Amino acid sequence: MTFFRDKLLRLAFIFIALLFLDACKTVPLSGRRQLALIPAGELHTMSFQAYADIKDTANVVTNTPDAIMVDRCGRRIQKAVEEYFNERNQSDILNGFEWEYILIDEPVVNAWCMPGGKVAFYTGILPYTQNEEGLAAVMGHEIAHAVAQHGNERMSQALMVNLGAVALSVALRDKKEETQALFFGAYGIGAQLGAILPFSRRHESEADELGLMFMAMAGYNPQEAPKFWERMTAGSSGQPPEFVSTHPSHDRRISDLNKHMPEALTYYEMSKN
Repeated sequence: MTFFRDKLLRLAFIFIALLFLDACKTVPLSGRRQLALIPAGELHTMSFQAYADIKDTANVVTNTPDAIMVDRCGRRIQKAVEEYFNERNQSDILNGFEWEYILIDEPVVNAWCMPGGKVAFYTGILPYTQNEEGLAAVMGHEIAHAVAQHGNERMSQALMVNLGAVALSVALRDKKEETQALFFGAYGIGAQLGAILPFSRRHESEADELGLMFMAMAGYNPQEAPKFWERMTAGSSGQPPEFVSTHPSHDRRISDLNKHMPEALTYYEMSKN
C-alpha cells in the first residue's frame, strides 16, 4: 500500500511540476519568469465585464481636452508597443487585447489597467501629470502591467492559494462562479467598483521599467518620468496617495528610472526617425 501511495505522490508531483513549467512565461523586455496559469480568453472575459460595470457606475468624462488627451496618449503608446512586438514576431503577446482609455471624474490620485488593455485615469492625478508627457509616464506604466501579464500572475497566485494546483483545470472549466469571485478578490472589485488593488512592489518596479521604454518608443521624453514621480512624492503629505502606497520608495524609484534611462533614451531617439 505504501508503495502505491508513494508512486501516486510522485506522479502528482510530476504533474504539478509539468503544470508549472507549462504555465511559466517570460515577461517581455525584463526577461523575468512568471507563473501565468489563466488562459488569456478567460481572464479577458472577466476583465472586460468588470470594466463595463465600472463604466456604467462611474462618472466618465468625455469630449473634454483632458479626456481626449488620455485617449490620444494611450493610443499613441499602444501603437508603439504593437509595432515593437510586430517587428519581433511577438504580436501574439497582445492577442485578445481590446484597448480602451477612459477618464473618471473623481478626486482620486490613481490610474490603473486591467488585463486586455482596459485603462482608467482619475481626474485627481492630472495635477501631478501636468502635461501629456507626464501623463505618458503613467500611461506607459499602466500599459506595462497589462503587457507583462501582472493580472494573470496575481490571479494565478490567488487560484493556487484558494483552490490548489491540481484543481486549476477544474476551476477554470467547472467553477466559473468561484473563479470569477477570485478575480474580483484579486482586484479588490466588489461593493466599490473601481477600487482596484495595487500590485506588488516587484510588479510596480517592473512596470516602471517597461513603462519607461514604452513611453520612449511612442516619442515621449522618458526624462519626464522621474519628474512626475518627484511631483507625486512632493505633493503627498502624511499618508501617501493610493497610487504610490505600495510602490518602491521615492529614492529607489528615481534611482531605478535613471538606471534604465540610457536604454529608454535610445528608444526615444529611434522614435524620431
